[in-house]
Amino acid sequence: MAATASPGISSRNVVEGAARAPHRAMYKAMGLGDEDLARGFVGVCHTGNEATPCNIHLPRLAAAAKEGAAAGGATPREFSTIAVSDGIAMGHEGMKASLVSREVIADSIELMVRAHQYDALVGIAGCDKSLPGTMMAMARLDVPSVFVYGGTIMPGQLDGRELTVVDVYEAVGACEAGRIGADELKRIEDSACPGAGSCGGMFTANTMASVAEALGLALPGSSGPPAEDGRRDEVARRSGEACARMLEAGIRPRQLLTPGAFENAITVLNAVGGSTNGILHLLAIAHEAGVPLGYDDFERIRKRTPHIADMMPGGAHPMSTLDAAGGIPLVMRRLLDAGLLDGECLTVTGRTVAENLEGVDAGASAPVVREAADPIRAEGTARILRGSLAPDGAVIKTAGLAVPRFRGPARVFDREEPAFEEASRGGIREGDVVVIRYEGPKGGPGMREMLATTAALVGQGLGSRVAMVTDGRFSGGTRGLMIGHVAPEAFAGGPLAAVRDGDTVSIDIEAGTIDLEVPAAEVAERLAGWKRPAPNYTAGALAKYAALVGSAAGGAVTGP
Repeated sequence: MAATASPGISSRNVVEGAARAPHRAMYKAMGLGDEDLARGFVGVCHTGNEATPCNIHLPRLAAAAKEGAAAGGATPREFSTIAVSDGIAMGHEGMKASLVSREVIADSIELMVRAHQYDALVGIAGCDKSLPGTMMAMARLDVPSVFVYGGTIMPGQLDGRELTVVDVYEAVGACEAGRIGADELKRIEDSACPGAGSCGGMFTANTMASVAEALGLALPGSSGPPAEDGRRDEVARRSGEACARMLEAGIRPRQLLTPGAFENAITVLNAVGGSTNGILHLLAIAHEAGVPLGYDDFERIRKRTPHIADMMPGGAHPMSTLDAAGGIPLVMRRLLDAGLLDGECLTVTGRTVAENLEGVDAGASAPVVREAADPIRAEGTARILRGSLAPDGAVIKTAGLAVPRFRGPARVFDREEPAFEEASRGGIREGDVVVIRYEGPKGGPGMREMLATTAALVGQGLGSRVAMVTDGRFSGGTRGLMIGHVAPEAFAGGPLAAVRDGDTVSIDIEAGTIDLEVPAAEVAERLAGWKRPAPNYTAGALAKYAALVGSAAGGAVTGP
């Protein structure tokens, strides 16, 4: 049976009636016939490119998704959009483009679907920002949509241990500190990334793939199969079929993206020890879906959620191990059985969360996923901090963190590069609080990730002996006492702009506080004399972004 076009944004506006003969002629130039034009149109978008191993194989998955959509009675139309490699953009000026790309991806998908009046959308993404960017477009457009993850890379193997790209970043710091030699660094570099796929731990890409399942935007179990596993192509094919069924049934993303679905997603984020970027991106997706969501919601849900999945970087296992144990369905089934998920939420299968999980064996032995009653930690790992240094909030990932409190003198840097240089030459000492400012959404612009700097410190053995505080972001691969998303950001005149070298910064993870131990009157006096730095970009995409972007506490979304 052919999938019919949905009401609203519809391909019928393009292909029906005498006035649309030119449009039909152009489609026929691409090999379509009248029967194809009579069906509903499914846009199949992918972020495939040769910029990153995360995305290099996505055209292959798009072909499989098109097969599935056609088998479901729809007419698929493939298109692509950009994707930035966070790993290759890391540690230099290029990282400023990363978060900006999330908005460009969402905008470009919206424009393609609106321009061609596609009835539905299969979105395929691999590297970090391409996942939330694709899901933001789905929420914004509200046409029947299914998200498909490109899949994780397999872990590298060296001397009997599993490696990810984060091990390479940390090895750089170890080499600079003299803990390993250049030959060992080269061995790690050559072994860490064996093929296609996104970074292998519970870093941002795998976090957002897990979140997509929890939101109901992706097929159950679709986040787990590695990029080069044959099951990944089958996931793409079945996703195309599911999208055609959604089109026939008229199921739209905003029917899925309810407050309950976002609570499920935040629960899974905390249960798996996911990236702090997940907080930023869930806020952005909720904004596009018109669902109120804020830091208080994240804290409320975190406090009731046990951390049950032992995942890198804070734990022991890569994504491929979780997949072998049962994947996110196993995590969700154990959370559902503990009364921690809303099982009535609708998903892209047309069934509810609870119905999708009926066949999952929650009693299976899986050391990577603990029982909810026997967690790694009693509370979740995506923590919001507030205090005099971050009145609107800041975020930290507590997975693997053994230091509940920290107090020390500030070492202040006005951008990432001098902080990295100081760390590289061993100038950061035990007890320091490294403050990196003017790297926020507006100030950077683009809210750079700081993996090069944090990994260098971890590699030097300082991961639990120093703290870092920034209005920028951290990679999902970051571990240690690293606090990001400080809001208001320094460029907007937040308290971070008033910090001086030697000021005492105190952090209490258990109390959820981050404070500058300087009298409020003195902070106000400093800010009264503060002058905003000149913007780093005055033209082009980054300048446009800086003019439109809001606070990290709201997801760093752009708007008119």
